[in-house]
Amino acid sequence: MSKVAIIGVGQSAFVRSYPGSIRELAFEGFKEAMQDARLTTKDIDASVICSAPEYDKQRSPAGVFAEYMGLNPQPTFYVESLCSSSSMGVRLAYSLVKSGLHDVVAVIGFQKMSEISSSESQERMGRGADIQWESPFGTMMPAYYAMFARAHMEKYGTTLEDLALIRVKAATYGQLNDKAVYRKPVTFDMFSDPENRMSGPVASPLRVGDCCANADGSSCIIVAKEEKAKALCKKPVWIMGLGAATASVNLAGRDVFTGLAVAQKAGKQAYEMAGVAPKDIDVAEVHDCFTIAEMMAYEDLGFARPGEGKALVKDKATYKEGSIPVNVDGGLLSKGHPIGATGGSQIRTIVLQLRDEAGDIQVKDPQIGLVHNIGGVGLYGNVTILAR
Repeated sequence: MSKVAIIGVGQSAFVRSYPGSIRELAFEGFKEAMQDARLTTKDIDASVICSAPEYDKQRSPAGVFAEYMGLNPQPTFYVESLCSSSSMGVRLAYSLVKSGLHDVVAVIGFQKMSEISSSESQERMGRGADIQWESPFGTMMPAYYAMFARAHMEKYGTTLEDLALIRVKAATYGQLNDKAVYRKPVTFDMFSDPENRMSGPVASPLRVGDCCANADGSSCIIVAKEEKAKALCKKPVWIMGLGAATASVNLAGRDVFTGLAVAQKAGKQAYEMAGVAPKDIDVAEVHDCFTIAEMMAYEDLGFARPGEGKALVKDKATYKEGSIPVNVDGGLLSKGHPIGATGGSQIRTIVLQLRDEAGDIQVKDPQIGLVHNIGGVGLYGNVTILAR
Protein backbone atom coordinates (compact mmCIF):
# COMPACT_ATOMS: atom_id res chain seq x y z
CA MET A 1 0.00 0.00 0.00
CA SER A 2 1.36 3.40 -0.96
CA LYS A 3 2.27 6.10 1.53
CA VAL A 4 0.07 9.15 2.01
CA ALA A 5 1.27 12.75 1.87
CA ILE A 6 0.02 16.28 2.35
CA ILE A 7 0.62 18.25 -0.85
CA GLY A 8 -1.24 21.49 -0.18
CA VAL A 9 -2.21 23.61 2.82
CA GLY A 10 -4.26 26.76 3.22
CA GLN A 11 -5.88 28.95 5.84
CA SER A 12 -7.97 32.09 5.94
CA ALA A 13 -7.12 34.85 8.35
CA PHE A 14 -8.77 34.08 11.68
CA VAL A 15 -10.97 37.05 12.58
CA ARG A 16 -13.53 37.99 15.21
CA SER A 17 -16.29 38.63 12.69
CA TYR A 18 -16.12 37.54 9.06
CA PRO A 19 -18.36 39.71 6.83
CA GLY A 20 -19.24 37.07 4.22
CA SER A 21 -21.09 33.75 4.12
CA ILE A 22 -19.75 30.42 5.40
CA ARG A 23 -19.14 29.22 1.84
CA GLU A 24 -17.06 32.33 1.10
CA LEU A 25 -15.16 31.84 4.35
CA ALA A 26 -14.43 28.19 3.57
CA PHE A 27 -13.35 29.09 0.05
CA GLU A 28 -10.52 31.28 1.39
CA GLY A 29 -8.70 28.36 2.97
CA PHE A 30 -9.53 26.08 0.04
CA LYS A 31 -8.24 28.57 -2.54
CA GLU A 32 -4.91 28.99 -0.75
CA ALA A 33 -4.42 25.22 -0.48
CA MET A 34 -5.28 24.66 -4.15
CA GLN A 35 -2.83 27.35 -5.20
CA ASP A 36 -0.22 25.88 -2.88
CA ALA A 37 -0.67 22.44 -4.48
CA ARG A 38 -1.08 23.89 -7.99
CA LEU A 39 -4.24 21.85 -8.58
CA THR A 40 -7.58 22.41 -10.28
CA THR A 41 -10.90 21.17 -8.98
CA LYS A 42 -10.76 18.31 -11.49
CA ASP A 43 -7.77 16.94 -9.57
CA ILE A 44 -9.79 16.53 -6.35
CA ASP A 45 -11.39 13.08 -6.10
CA ALA A 46 -13.34 13.72 -2.89
CA SER A 47 -13.82 16.35 -0.20
CA VAL A 48 -14.22 16.16 3.57
CA ILE A 49 -15.97 19.10 5.26
CA CYS A 50 -15.41 19.60 8.99
CA SER A 51 -17.15 21.79 11.57
CA ALA A 52 -19.26 21.79 14.71
CA PRO A 53 -22.75 22.25 13.25
CA GLU A 54 -24.42 23.93 16.23
CA TYR A 55 -22.88 27.26 15.24
CA ASP A 56 -24.16 27.29 11.66
CA LYS A 57 -27.60 28.10 10.28
CA GLN A 58 -26.85 25.93 7.24
CA ARG A 59 -27.66 22.25 7.60
CA SER A 60 -25.47 19.77 5.70
CA PRO A 61 -22.77 22.27 4.67
CA ALA A 62 -20.75 19.60 2.83
CA GLY A 63 -23.12 19.58 -0.13
CA VAL A 64 -23.32 23.36 -0.20
CA PHE A 65 -19.53 23.70 -0.24
CA ALA A 66 -19.02 21.01 -2.87
CA GLU A 67 -21.33 22.90 -5.20
CA TYR A 68 -19.82 26.31 -4.45
CA MET A 69 -16.22 25.13 -4.91
CA GLY A 70 -16.87 23.20 -8.10
CA LEU A 71 -16.30 19.78 -6.56
CA ASN A 72 -19.45 18.09 -7.88
CA PRO A 73 -20.07 15.30 -8.78
CA GLN A 74 -17.20 13.95 -6.65
CA PRO A 75 -18.33 12.53 -3.29
CA THR A 76 -18.22 14.72 -0.22
CA PHE A 77 -18.25 13.73 3.45
CA TYR A 78 -19.05 15.59 6.66
CA VAL A 79 -17.02 15.07 9.85
CA GLU A 80 -17.74 16.46 13.32
CA SER A 81 -15.79 15.82 16.50
CA LEU A 82 -16.09 19.24 18.12
CA CYS A 83 -12.77 21.12 18.22
CA SER A 84 -10.84 18.23 16.64
CA SER A 85 -13.08 17.98 13.58
CA SER A 86 -10.53 18.82 10.89
CA SER A 87 -7.84 16.57 12.42
CA MET A 88 -10.42 13.79 12.34
CA GLY A 89 -11.14 14.86 8.75
CA VAL A 90 -7.48 14.34 7.85
CA ARG A 91 -7.66 10.91 9.47
CA LEU A 92 -10.65 10.08 7.23
CA ALA A 93 -8.88 11.46 4.15
CA TYR A 94 -5.81 9.36 4.96
CA SER A 95 -8.03 6.28 5.18
CA LEU A 96 -9.79 7.04 1.89
CA VAL A 97 -6.45 7.43 0.11
CA LYS A 98 -4.70 4.55 1.86
CA SER A 99 -7.57 2.21 0.97
CA GLY A 100 -7.28 3.12 -2.70
CA LEU A 101 -10.77 4.54 -2.96
CA HIS A 102 -9.45 8.01 -3.84
CA ASP A 103 -6.14 9.50 -4.97
CA VAL A 104 -6.49 13.14 -3.85
CA VAL A 105 -8.79 14.38 -1.06
CA ALA A 106 -9.37 17.95 0.17
CA VAL A 107 -10.14 18.41 3.88
CA ILE A 108 -11.88 21.73 4.51
CA GLY A 109 -12.48 22.90 8.08
CA PHE A 110 -14.46 26.02 8.91
CA GLN A 111 -16.42 27.83 11.59
CA LYS A 112 -18.23 31.14 11.57
CA MET A 113 -18.84 31.58 15.27
CA SER A 114 -19.90 35.21 14.94
CA GLU A 115 -23.26 34.15 13.48
CA ILE A 116 -24.48 33.80 17.05
CA SER A 117 -23.89 35.85 20.21
CA SER A 118 -21.16 35.11 22.73
CA SER A 119 -23.69 33.85 25.27
CA GLU A 120 -25.28 31.58 22.65
CA SER A 121 -21.83 30.31 21.72
CA GLN A 122 -21.08 29.45 25.36
CA GLU A 123 -24.41 27.67 25.66
CA ARG A 124 -23.61 25.53 22.62
CA MET A 125 -20.16 24.76 23.98
CA GLY A 126 -21.82 23.63 27.18
CA ARG A 127 -23.93 21.25 25.13
CA GLY A 128 -20.68 19.53 24.13
CA ALA A 129 -21.14 17.89 27.52
CA ASP A 130 -23.95 15.46 28.31
CA ILE A 131 -27.20 17.43 27.96
CA GLN A 132 -28.98 15.09 30.39
CA TRP A 133 -26.51 14.83 33.23
CA GLU A 134 -24.03 17.74 33.06
CA SER A 135 -24.73 20.77 30.88
CA PRO A 136 -28.07 21.63 32.61
CA PHE A 137 -25.97 22.57 35.64
CA GLY A 138 -24.33 25.41 33.72
CA THR A 139 -20.97 23.88 32.91
CA MET A 140 -18.98 25.86 30.33
CA MET A 141 -15.56 25.30 28.75
CA PRO A 142 -13.64 27.71 31.05
CA ALA A 143 -15.18 26.07 34.12
CA TYR A 144 -14.28 22.58 32.92
CA TYR A 145 -10.66 23.46 32.23
CA ALA A 146 -10.52 25.40 35.51
CA MET A 147 -11.20 22.09 37.27
CA PHE A 148 -8.21 20.55 35.51
CA ALA A 149 -6.08 23.57 36.39
CA ARG A 150 -7.05 23.33 40.05
CA ALA A 151 -6.29 19.60 40.13
CA HIS A 152 -2.90 20.15 38.48
CA MET A 153 -2.08 22.88 40.96
CA GLU A 154 -3.08 20.76 43.94
CA LYS A 155 -1.09 17.70 42.85
CA TYR A 156 2.00 19.26 41.28
CA GLY A 157 2.28 22.74 42.73
CA THR A 158 1.65 24.44 39.41
CA THR A 159 1.08 28.17 39.84
CA LEU A 160 -0.73 30.98 38.11
CA GLU A 161 2.69 32.32 37.17
CA ASP A 162 3.48 29.06 35.35
CA LEU A 163 0.32 29.42 33.30
CA ALA A 164 1.01 33.08 32.57
CA LEU A 165 4.36 32.15 31.02
CA ILE A 166 2.52 30.02 28.45
CA ARG A 167 0.41 33.00 27.37
CA VAL A 168 3.50 35.21 27.18
CA LYS A 169 5.11 32.67 24.84
CA ALA A 170 1.95 32.47 22.72
CA ALA A 171 1.87 36.25 22.30
CA THR A 172 5.57 36.32 21.43
CA TYR A 173 4.78 34.35 18.28
CA GLY A 174 1.22 35.55 17.73
CA GLN A 175 2.64 38.98 16.95
CA LEU A 176 4.46 37.37 13.99
CA ASN A 177 1.40 35.56 12.61
CA ASP A 178 -0.56 37.70 10.17
CA LYS A 179 -3.46 35.23 10.27
CA ALA A 180 -3.94 35.45 14.05
CA VAL A 181 -6.77 37.28 15.83
CA TYR A 182 -4.64 38.52 18.73
CA ARG A 183 -1.36 40.10 17.67
CA LYS A 184 -0.60 42.28 20.66
CA PRO A 185 2.29 41.71 23.08
CA VAL A 186 1.49 40.14 26.45
CA THR A 187 3.91 40.60 29.32
CA PHE A 188 4.19 38.68 32.56
CA ASP A 189 3.44 41.85 34.56
CA MET A 190 -0.03 42.14 33.03
CA PHE A 191 -1.21 39.15 35.07
CA SER A 192 -0.35 40.81 38.39
CA ASP A 193 -1.97 44.14 37.48
CA PRO A 194 -5.59 44.18 38.71
CA GLU A 195 -6.35 46.98 36.24
CA ASN A 196 -5.18 44.95 33.26
CA ARG A 197 -7.78 42.92 31.36
CA MET A 198 -5.45 39.90 31.17
CA SER A 199 -5.68 39.42 34.94
CA GLY A 200 -9.49 39.52 35.05
CA PRO A 201 -11.23 36.42 36.45
CA VAL A 202 -13.10 34.01 34.16
CA ALA A 203 -13.39 30.74 36.09
CA SER A 204 -11.02 30.46 39.02
CA PRO A 205 -8.12 29.93 38.75
CA LEU A 206 -8.27 30.82 35.02
CA ARG A 207 -8.12 34.46 33.99
CA VAL A 208 -8.83 36.25 30.70
CA GLY A 209 -5.22 35.76 29.62
CA ASP A 210 -5.49 32.01 30.18
CA CYS A 211 -8.31 31.62 27.64
CA CYS A 212 -8.37 31.63 23.85
CA ALA A 213 -10.93 33.64 21.89
CA ASN A 214 -13.71 32.54 19.56
CA ALA A 215 -13.01 33.30 15.90
CA ASP A 216 -14.23 32.86 12.34
CA GLY A 217 -11.92 31.03 9.99
CA SER A 218 -11.24 28.18 7.59
CA SER A 219 -8.42 25.80 6.76
CA CYS A 220 -7.73 23.27 4.03
CA ILE A 221 -5.40 20.27 3.84
CA ILE A 222 -4.95 18.35 0.57
CA VAL A 223 -3.97 14.70 0.94
CA ALA A 224 -2.69 12.46 -1.86
CA LYS A 225 -1.36 8.98 -2.48
CA GLU A 226 2.39 8.53 -2.90
CA GLU A 227 2.52 8.40 -6.69
CA LYS A 228 0.40 11.52 -7.07
CA ALA A 229 2.29 13.33 -4.33
CA LYS A 230 5.66 12.74 -5.96
CA ALA A 231 4.33 13.77 -9.36
CA LEU A 232 2.51 16.90 -8.18
CA CYS A 233 4.55 18.21 -5.27
CA LYS A 234 8.19 19.21 -4.84
CA LYS A 235 8.02 18.99 -1.03
CA PRO A 236 5.44 16.42 0.03
CA VAL A 237 5.02 16.03 3.79
CA TRP A 238 4.29 12.45 4.79
CA ILE A 239 1.64 11.32 7.25
CA MET A 240 3.62 8.91 9.43
CA GLY A 241 1.40 8.34 12.43
CA LEU A 242 -2.23 8.83 13.43
CA GLY A 243 -3.77 8.34 16.84
CA ALA A 244 -7.33 8.88 18.00
CA ALA A 245 -9.26 8.14 21.18
CA THR A 246 -12.43 9.04 23.04
CA ALA A 247 -13.36 9.30 26.70
CA SER A 248 -16.43 9.57 28.90
CA VAL A 249 -18.42 12.68 27.99
CA ASN A 250 -19.29 13.12 31.67
CA LEU A 251 -16.44 14.16 33.91
CA ALA A 252 -17.99 11.92 36.55
CA GLY A 253 -16.75 9.05 34.37
CA ARG A 254 -13.13 10.24 34.51
CA ASP A 255 -10.63 9.17 37.15
CA VAL A 256 -7.74 11.57 36.38
CA PHE A 257 -7.95 15.39 36.23
CA THR A 258 -4.28 16.31 35.81
CA GLY A 259 -4.15 15.27 32.15
CA LEU A 260 -6.30 14.05 29.27
CA ALA A 261 -6.44 10.29 28.74
CA VAL A 262 -7.45 10.74 25.09
CA ALA A 263 -4.26 12.67 24.38
CA GLN A 264 -2.13 10.06 26.11
CA LYS A 265 -3.75 7.20 24.20
CA ALA A 266 -3.81 8.98 20.84
CA GLY A 267 -0.19 10.01 21.30
CA LYS A 268 0.87 6.45 22.09
CA GLN A 269 -0.89 5.17 18.96
CA ALA A 270 0.66 7.83 16.74
CA TYR A 271 4.18 7.29 18.11
CA GLU A 272 3.90 3.52 17.57
CA MET A 273 2.52 3.90 14.03
CA ALA A 274 5.27 6.37 13.09
CA GLY A 275 8.00 4.39 14.83
CA VAL A 276 9.20 7.42 16.79
CA ALA A 277 9.32 8.62 20.39
CA PRO A 278 8.65 12.00 22.02
CA LYS A 279 12.37 12.83 21.90
CA ASP A 280 12.27 12.57 18.09
CA ILE A 281 9.71 15.40 17.67
CA ASP A 282 11.35 18.58 16.36
CA VAL A 283 8.32 20.90 16.41
CA ALA A 284 4.77 20.56 17.74
CA GLU A 285 1.37 22.19 17.67
CA VAL A 286 -0.76 21.43 20.72
CA HIS A 287 -4.35 22.33 21.56
CA ASP A 288 -3.97 25.34 23.87
CA CYS A 289 -7.58 26.45 24.21
CA PHE A 290 -6.50 27.35 27.76
CA THR A 291 -3.01 27.72 29.19
CA ILE A 292 -3.53 24.65 31.37
CA ALA A 293 -4.37 22.65 28.23
CA GLU A 294 -0.91 23.35 26.81
CA MET A 295 0.71 22.48 30.14
CA MET A 296 -1.11 19.14 30.23
CA ALA A 297 -0.22 18.47 26.58
CA TYR A 298 3.51 18.70 27.38
CA GLU A 299 3.03 15.90 29.88
CA ASP A 300 0.42 13.84 28.03
CA LEU A 301 2.65 13.67 24.93
CA GLY A 302 5.79 12.70 26.83
CA PHE A 303 7.70 15.96 26.35
CA ALA A 304 7.88 16.16 30.14
CA ARG A 305 7.07 13.87 33.04
CA PRO A 306 3.78 14.46 34.89
CA GLY A 307 4.07 17.63 36.92
CA GLU A 308 7.26 18.77 35.18
CA GLY A 309 5.71 20.55 32.19
CA LYS A 310 6.13 23.91 33.91
CA ALA A 311 9.91 23.56 33.71
CA LEU A 312 9.75 23.45 29.89
CA VAL A 313 8.23 26.88 29.53
CA LYS A 314 10.27 28.36 32.39
CA ASP A 315 13.47 27.22 30.65
CA LYS A 316 12.11 28.34 27.25
CA ALA A 317 12.48 24.80 25.91
CA THR A 318 9.16 25.28 24.09
CA TYR A 319 10.32 28.47 22.36
CA LYS A 320 11.49 28.44 18.74
CA GLU A 321 15.14 27.95 19.71
CA GLY A 322 14.37 25.40 22.43
CA SER A 323 14.63 21.62 22.52
CA ILE A 324 10.92 21.10 21.73
CA PRO A 325 9.34 24.18 20.08
CA VAL A 326 5.58 24.24 20.71
CA ASN A 327 2.95 26.54 19.17
CA VAL A 328 5.41 28.90 17.55
CA ASP A 329 2.55 30.27 15.42
CA GLY A 330 0.96 31.67 18.59
CA GLY A 331 -1.32 28.70 19.18
CA LEU A 332 -5.05 29.03 19.76
CA LEU A 333 -4.32 31.59 22.49
CA SER A 334 -3.18 34.03 19.80
CA LYS A 335 -4.73 32.71 16.59
CA GLY A 336 -8.20 32.25 18.00
CA HIS A 337 -10.24 29.07 17.87
CA PRO A 338 -12.68 28.67 14.94
CA ILE A 339 -13.65 25.18 16.03
CA GLY A 340 -13.87 23.27 12.74
CA ALA A 341 -10.83 25.01 11.24
CA THR A 342 -8.45 24.62 14.18
CA GLY A 343 -6.93 21.20 13.49
CA GLY A 344 -6.31 22.06 9.84
CA SER A 345 -4.59 25.30 10.90
CA GLN A 346 -2.33 23.36 13.26
CA ILE A 347 -1.44 20.86 10.53
CA ARG A 348 -0.77 23.71 8.10
CA THR A 349 1.74 25.20 10.52
CA ILE A 350 3.65 21.93 10.88
CA VAL A 351 3.64 21.32 7.11
CA LEU A 352 5.13 24.78 6.53
CA GLN A 353 7.74 24.09 9.21
CA LEU A 354 8.75 20.78 7.60
CA ARG A 355 8.99 22.50 4.20
CA ASP A 356 11.16 25.29 5.68
CA GLU A 357 8.52 27.81 4.62
CA ALA A 358 7.44 29.19 8.00
CA GLY A 359 9.20 32.55 7.70
CA ASP A 360 9.83 34.40 10.97
CA ILE A 361 8.68 31.45 13.07
CA GLN A 362 10.78 28.83 11.25
CA VAL A 363 12.38 26.24 13.52
CA LYS A 364 15.87 25.15 12.47
CA ASP A 365 15.85 22.07 10.20
CA PRO A 366 12.84 20.13 11.60
CA GLN A 367 12.41 16.58 10.30
CA ILE A 368 9.42 15.36 12.31
CA GLY A 369 6.43 17.36 13.57
CA LEU A 370 3.43 16.56 15.76
CA VAL A 371 -0.11 17.95 15.97
CA HIS A 372 -2.24 17.44 19.11
CA ASN A 373 -5.91 18.40 18.66
CA ILE A 374 -8.55 17.91 21.36
CA GLY A 375 -12.34 17.95 20.98
CA GLY A 376 -14.43 19.10 23.92
CA VAL A 377 -12.99 18.66 27.39
CA GLY A 378 -10.92 15.65 26.44
CA LEU A 379 -13.88 13.90 24.82
CA TYR A 380 -12.02 13.40 21.53
CA GLY A 381 -8.27 13.27 21.04
CA ASN A 382 -6.29 13.28 17.80
CA VAL A 383 -2.53 13.16 17.37
CA THR A 384 -0.94 13.38 13.90
CA ILE A 385 2.77 12.87 13.22
CA LEU A 386 4.24 14.27 10.00
CA ALA A 387 7.69 14.02 8.44
CA ARG A 388 9.70 15.40 5.53
